[in-house]
Order: sequence, then structure tokens, then C-alpha cells
Amino acid sequence: MSLTPTQLKHLEARLLEERTRVVGALAHYNRATRDTPQQQSGDLSAFHVHMADQGTDTEDQELDAVNAARETAELAEIDAALERLYKRPEQYGRCERTGKPIPFQRLDLVPWARTCD
Repeated sequence: MSLTPTQLKHLEARLLEERTRVVGALAHYNRATRDTPQQQSGDLSAFHVHMADQGTDTEDQELDAVNAARETAELAEIDAALERLYKRPEQYGRCERTGKPIPFQRLDLVPWARTCD
């Protein structure tokens, strides 16, 4: 079963919606990483009162970096899906492994999906 024009329009809107979300998250990360740890935490001194504070700050920065890397990869997948949708619509919504149509329900949840599973 191939996708209907209405379903394709819906999935295009979902891709653009997800792209906006990811770009916003990456912009937030970029703004947050411009500040020093003291500015981020509101500390008045460059010296932490407790070593655990420094560990927490470092852990938060690492978690933010991992999330930014994941979001960057997701953005690349979304852009690739939009390219398929616009330039090779016959390939969008088809499993890259089997060539079978990807169920609409899966594409609605993950509109950049390349495979059926």
C-alpha cells in the first residue's frame, strides 16, 4: 500500500515540525555552551564551595553534549527524509532493506524512518 497524497502532506508537516524542534534544541545548546559554568550556575566565585558541584556541572555539560550529538544526527536523518520526499518521492516511505512500504503509523511516529522496524 503506497501513501496517499493526504498522508504525504501530513508526513511532510511532521518532518518540518520535527526539524523545527531539533533546530531549536540545538540553538538552545549553542546558547548554553557560550556561558561559563559560573554564569550558568549563578555562582559569584570561580571557586566552587564543594567538589560535588564541579562534578555535577561537568556531568551536565557531558549530557548536554551527548544530547546535541544525538540531535545533530537526527537532524541529518530528517533532512535526508525531506530530500527523499521532495526529490525521490517513490523512495520515501519504502523500507531500505525489503523495499516494502513502511506502515503509515510508524512514519507518523518517526517520519524519517528508513526501515520497517
